[in-house]
Amino acid sequence: MGHPATWAVDGRHDKDHHVGARPVSVCGDLARLHPIDPSLEVTMAVPVQPILVDEAKQGAFIQKILDDTSGTMTTLLAILGDRLGLFKDLAAHGPSTTTELANRTGIQERYAREWLGGMVTAGYLEYHPETGRFVLPPEHWEALAHESGPFFFGGVHQMQGALAQVLDQVAEAFRKGGGVKQAQYPPVFWDGLERFTAGWFENLLIQQWLPAMPDVEAKLRAGGLVADIGCGRGRALVKLAQSFPKSSCIGYDVYPPTVQQAEGNARAAGVGDRVRFEARDVAGQGLPQEFDIVCTFDVVHDAADPQGLLRSIRQGLKPDGIYICLDINCSDKLEENIGPLGALFHGFSVLYCMTTSLSQGGVGLGTVGFHELNVRKMSEEAGFSRVRRLPLENPFNNVYEIRP
Repeated sequence: MGHPATWAVDGRHDKDHHVGARPVSVCGDLARLHPIDPSLEVTMAVPVQPILVDEAKQGAFIQKILDDTSGTMTTLLAILGDRLGLFKDLAAHGPSTTTELANRTGIQERYAREWLGGMVTAGYLEYHPETGRFVLPPEHWEALAHESGPFFFGGVHQMQGALAQVLDQVAEAFRKGGGVKQAQYPPVFWDGLERFTAGWFENLLIQQWLPAMPDVEAKLRAGGLVADIGCGRGRALVKLAQSFPKSSCIGYDVYPPTVQQAEGNARAAGVGDRVRFEARDVAGQGLPQEFDIVCTFDVVHDAADPQGLLRSIRQGLKPDGIYICLDINCSDKLEENIGPLGALFHGFSVLYCMTTSLSQGGVGLGTVGFHELNVRKMSEEAGFSRVRRLPLENPFNNVYEIRP
């Protein structure tokens, strides 16, 4: 059963009504709620009306917000563990004391002890009190210690830490419009993005995505010309060039610093003779030549002019060319996106994807704005005739094979 709650219009406590209960502490049974301090009542310019409060639902929500707040702290500790190499060290050396971990990684023992305690209480590490040793379970290695692995979260955590640095700018955009420009993000954001997407290109691109597109594979083996738009630091094209030595690749990106990094990555991988990069706004300038294959990996929803980008891709494809589009796996209905992934997508949208588009005067499609319905609709408007979503199971992304 619930209880009625009211708010006083003028901010005074109304002794004739029972004021809604709010929890001021979270201990024991979360449904046991403490009365609200009358001084905390919110003034509302509406008539006072009874509000039925479901105490079980309220208690469940307090538990959820506690879990989310605890998760934020856990992520911050995980960022430190990734940055300092603590997870990788524990994976390499096995059960360790605080002193052993501190000595091996060059950190202070007191900080090691507190960090380890936090990771144990969060469930990321295990603690053996009989030996005083801490363990990173092997089941956790892939997520926390396997760089470029298919389930590695270090890059995502690094990005989240960097996003916190632009909160003031995003808040200002909420008030005044516009958005945060790419140049305003710290370098560690781009480091995290490269590390995050590396898992796709190292584990999925060649092994899963391309086998589901035999015509694309055939073009690559025959020496096809490939464009990657929004190429970032070039990891996808480097992997393609290594796997298909007859192919040639050109990457385009609107953000010059990433283009410079991409050139260095290609040289370091030994494919600099077949992979080059160029700072170019393809949506506005078009593609300078025709390609056998054009790719966008998690890019269209970020674009200032996504429809213009798709038109440029269509015009830059050869008549028998193929466009590979990877974008977010989400629904066009908000209610179907409710859950942890939907919250993650919206967070990245507000703090990066949507705001960087709006900073350029763009449409601000947002992370969940290029769902399958829009992929098909916008592709048709751009002049494409066929869209096929690959039958792949991936909670984060869909891959589409799109043809003229």
